Amino acid sequence: MSQSVPETRAPTRNELLLDGAIAVAAFAASLALLAVGEAEDGGAIDAAGVILTALASLPLAARRRAPLAVFVVTAIASTVLYGVAEPAGPPVGPTLAIYFMAAGAEQPPARKRLTLALVAALLAAHVTAGGLARDAFPLTEILFGVLVWGGAWLAGDRSRLRRERLAELEERAERAEREAERERRLAAAEERGRIARDLHDSAGHAINVILVHAGMGRLQSERDPERAGEAFETIEEVARETVGEIDQMVRVLRDDAAPAGNEVEPPAGLAALDGLVERHRATGLRVTTALRGERRALPPAVDRGAYRILQEALTNAARHGDGSAELELTFGPSALALVVSNPLGDERSARGGGHGIVGMRERAALLGGTLEARTRGERFELRARLPLAA
Repeated sequence: MSQSVPETRAPTRNELLLDGAIAVAAFAASLALLAVGEAEDGGAIDAAGVILTALASLPLAARRRAPLAVFVVTAIASTVLYGVAEPAGPPVGPTLAIYFMAAGAEQPPARKRLTLALVAALLAAHVTAGGLARDAFPLTEILFGVLVWGGAWLAGDRSRLRRERLAELEERAERAEREAERERRLAAAEERGRIARDLHDSAGHAINVILVHAGMGRLQSERDPERAGEAFETIEEVARETVGEIDQMVRVLRDDAAPAGNEVEPPAGLAALDGLVERHRATGLRVTTALRGERRALPPAVDRGAYRILQEALTNAARHGDGSAELELTFGPSALALVVSNPLGDERSARGGGHGIVGMRERAALLGGTLEARTRGERFELRARLPLAA
């Protein structure tokens, strides 16, 4: 008969001390029951009784390493003891061995059935030995023995199930914590990607505005000093705003976690579109805007994404166009449509492969929308569609 599955880890020193204490306590209790039974029968404890009592209880010290073997040894010793003596009460050692065996690691169904069959056989042998020693087989004692050993098995099995449920709950909690940490890291990575895109858009827009105003100031520094001064003031303002924004973004990117109150403020939405258009007009870009549909509040992600797409599109028109741009916004029932077109300048090729176009296309895709950029005749046209349910 193979014994039940042992614990996978070696018992600790404290566990071994506890098992030894349990074995000694069981030996003391069994010895006391033997003394009471022998005294009621008019006899005294002999050496054989003490040895059998020890064999029926002290092996419990090894119950973690070989629970089934411990039960077999204690049950056989207890059977022999009840055959030659008359201890009072139930056998303590085998009863505890049954409890510890049932409370141990889960067994395969076939092995569990064999273990139960062995328990039943040793119980029958134990009852038979006691009945032969007394020349009687009282039904009450037989039922009591079945109840004690069966109750010990059920109690141990319930203890094992409770321990397994607790372990499962702990594992679920740890798994949930790991998943929450993974989701936090993914969210942080997504936020860093958003910050990087905003940094690219903001810096690229600012540099182009500064470039145009610097050229305007240089050309008109002698002919129109007042207008040149305005251009330099715009350069200073744009540079100051951009440096502050870049400093905030880089500070968050440098930290593993932004402390409370140090979060990056979301970029401007379409509410800031008029200021964006006026800034480009100040550089000499002739911008016309058209609004179709009823203007209304947009989801924050769509609002910010639309502003960034328009910002990049106007920057491209100022750099590569012929001095003018047409901007059209259409508020549809389920989507926001953006169209930016401008005459081609000296660069006659389509600009659909630059980093700016790629960034705008990725931003639209993140919102569940689409973006197309192509040349139509003498004009470059950019069309974006952003679902409002993004």
